[in-house]
Formats: sequence, structure tokens, C-alpha cells
Amino acid sequence: MSVARQMRLGLSMRYHGYHLAAWRHPDVPAAGPLDFHYFLNTTRIAERAKFDMVFLADGIGIRTKDEPEGALCRSQQTVELEPLTLFAAIATHTTQIGFVATASTTYNEPYHIARKFASLDHISGGRAGWNIVTSWSDEEARNFNRDKHLDYATRYERAEEFVRVVTGLWNSWEDDAMVRDKASGLYFDPTKMHLLNHVGKHFKVRGPLSSIRTPQGRPILVQAGAAEQGQEIAGAYAEVVYAAQMDIASAQTYYASVKGRAVKHGRSPDAVKVMPGLTTFLGRTEAAAQAKYDDMRKLIHPKVGLAVLYNFLGDLSGYPLDGPVPDLRDDVQVRSIGNSHLEMARRENLTIRQLYERQAAGFGGRVLIGTPEQIADDMQAWFENGAADGFNICPTHLPGGLEDFATLVVPELQRRGLFRMEYEGATLRENLGVPSHVNPHQSGASSRAAE
Repeated sequence: MSVARQMRLGLSMRYHGYHLAAWRHPDVPAAGPLDFHYFLNTTRIAERAKFDMVFLADGIGIRTKDEPEGALCRSQQTVELEPLTLFAAIATHTTQIGFVATASTTYNEPYHIARKFASLDHISGGRAGWNIVTSWSDEEARNFNRDKHLDYATRYERAEEFVRVVTGLWNSWEDDAMVRDKASGLYFDPTKMHLLNHVGKHFKVRGPLSSIRTPQGRPILVQAGAAEQGQEIAGAYAEVVYAAQMDIASAQTYYASVKGRAVKHGRSPDAVKVMPGLTTFLGRTEAAAQAKYDDMRKLIHPKVGLAVLYNFLGDLSGYPLDGPVPDLRDDVQVRSIGNSHLEMARRENLTIRQLYERQAAGFGGRVLIGTPEQIADDMQAWFENGAADGFNICPTHLPGGLEDFATLVVPELQRRGLFRMEYEGATLRENLGVPSHVNPHQSGASSRAAE
């Protein structure tokens, strides 16, 4: 008897939450992002709710700019803990939830990343995942001996080779390579250790990795790029894709594209789970949910609100906040998004303040305001109509926004048979329901199904 398909749920838990004024919420510890126990408590809430994983986005520099002047010192997007260090600590206090950490292919070396994530997988008992990103900001470049970041094509070219090297290093040892025979003195079977000997345009890596195969074969690979090159990497390698579409039609198009690329690379379409981000304002009534949205929007400092719009609409600090959004200036940095913001503002007659309140609610991601039933209806529609395999929940504030979702929406999804009652396995790979990874060096590997 086949088991009905169920949603996958991840928790994105960066900073104080995904509302830009989260740190000012009366129930949020202002020093939370530097407090191990703050994140441990949040992770335990997610584990009790049977989430598949916690996800920590990361940048290797403070990318928020002081534009307009006075915005940076009011922003929560400044100081935080390094994800791998944090997750290695949290893993020892949890048993089943997975850990997906971001690490850049632009300012790291493949051997470092392969070793660190293999170590996290061993420490956690098979619950590690790597979120593959390319660094895009000059702020990061200036921390790594550069004045400007690498051009777009080079970043993705390097990223693709980087992933090939990392996954190759994870195959350095066959599953049964470690003999550890004290009587004979043989520690490992030398025929089951394999050098990578990679020589490419960006990397030259001999190997082997100083870590044996991990409890889930290799860590889960996560990818978040919506661009052509990012989708190709996702189709070839990723088991989870963090998507960012704002409406179901564009989400369906993206979903079909990623699944199609997986098939093109010889993989099952179900081997990659597409999980859009989602921020929710929840209440037992619509009025209660709207009140939570209204309460949080009042906490947005105007400087922070204007900073949200700066790259797309330019410096609006000289305009009345409760007046109309002006036409685009010639010096805006991202005109395509700026035009879409301007069109929405004109269509809905939004003021500058109302526009930045929209964007600040969830870091510019998709936001829903409603009852548990309404939120579940929306999620179910995406899940059942080829737009998502699950969702990355991005709470407005932590831990309160997560507690709302865990106590109100998760039981509703379970009641509908859309989400698990208990974890299916011990590893992140088992709980996500993605295929086991077969080491190509393993005896008989060619006759077994691989990813």
C-alpha cells in the first residue's frame, strides 16, 4: 500500500526573525542572534513540531548598507553566529531534526567545505545539509582581498566545479573501507580509499578527504538560485531547492523547470524537493492575524523601511512617507524589481510607508495573513497543484512566530493528512524521502540505483 505524499517543512531562523523590526518585538530577546540557547530553544520547538530541518542563511560580511544614512545602526541584519559552529553545538542537544547551513563557493575552498559538512553529519548522526550559494556583494569581496565581487558567469562556473569537487571528496572512502583490525594492525583497506585527483579551471584537489563516508552517505545538498545556472546546479546535484516565487503560477513554472532538469541529469523528479519560503501572521480569527501584522509594522523605524527600498527605488528620504511613491530615478541599482514595486504601488495606491511595510514583513518574501485554516488552504493548494513539495517557514519573530505556526498550522496540516505525525527515520535524507546516495566506487555500485 502506497503512502500518501506529504509536505516537507523547514524552519529558516536567521537573526530575530524575518520581519525587519523583529528585534523590537517585546517578546524577542534583543541579543538573541548571539545566544546559543536562543537558537537551541527555537530548534527544539521545530523538532517537537516534526519539522524536517532548520535552515540558517548566511553571508560572510555585513551586506546591509547605511543607505539612507542612519539605517545601518538601526538594522538587526548585522551580527550573528557562524552556522556550522552553531549547528555542531545544537546537534548534540537534539535527536531527529536536520541542520542546513549556508557556505559560499566564492570565498571558501572545496576541501574545507567537504570536511566541515562531513564532520557535522557525523556529529549529528546523519542530519547535515549544505546550502550552496555564491557570494554576490562587494561587502563580502572586501573581506577576502578583493574590491569587487566576481562577475556573474565566473561565480557560477566556479560554483559548479566547486560542487563537483566536494561531492567527489565525499566519495573518497567506500562504506566498508575501515577495517580497524587490532590483531593484524590493518586500520583500513587500501583498495577502498580513492584519490580524487581533480584538475580543473578553478581547483586542483588531490584528496582523499580525511573523513569517512557519513551516516547518510553524504550531506544533503540544498540550492537556492532561481537563475539559469542555479537551476542547472539544482537539477544535477540538489536534494532540496529553496524557492522564492510570490504567486502560484510562477511557482508552478519554476517547479516544473527544476524537476525537468533533474530528469535531464538522470535523476528522479522526486529526488529534489522544491520548498518555497513563506512568512505567516497567524491568529485564530482574521482580525487577530491582522492585528499581529499591524502591531509589527508599527515597530519599523522609517530609516530601516527606506533602506528596504533603496536598491530598487533609490533614496526616498526626501519625500513624504505618507505620500505617493515617486517615479524611478536613473541611478537605482535594480530597475526590474524597482519597476515591479512601482507598478504595485500605483496599482494599489500605496504610500512610501505602506510599500516598505509590505517589504519589511518578510525580507521581501511571500507573506500570508490569516487563520490556521486559511494558511493551510494556501499551502495545500501549492502542494497539490505542482508548485511545492513543502515550505521553508520564515517566522516573523523568534520564537513567537514559530510557536504560532507549530501550535496552530501544523495540527491543521496533520488533520488533513498533509504532514507527518512522527519522523520517518533517523537521518535528514530519510525524513525528506530522497534517494540514498551510492558511492560510485563501492563494489556493485553500477548495478544499483543512484541519485
